[in-house]
Amino acid sequence: MTAMKRLTRNLLLATLSVFALSACGYQGSYRYSCQDPENWEKEECNPPMCTVNGDCWKDLVGYEEETDE
Repeated sequence: MTAMKRLTRNLLLATLSVFALSACGYQGSYRYSCQDPENWEKEECNPPMCTVNGDCWKDLVGYEEETDE
């Protein structure tokens, strides 16, 4: 097999692999239910209920309150 044919074959396989692997994974959901903004008002996503498990939405999304200093 010539070098050009090998290169073309490898490039084609790499391209197909990228497309196949990119279809896996993200399904449009959140890892933790309290990351979903629709659940932020629920009792289990707000202190003191969430503090025990570390599931507070502010901790999960990295929210920091602004202070006036």
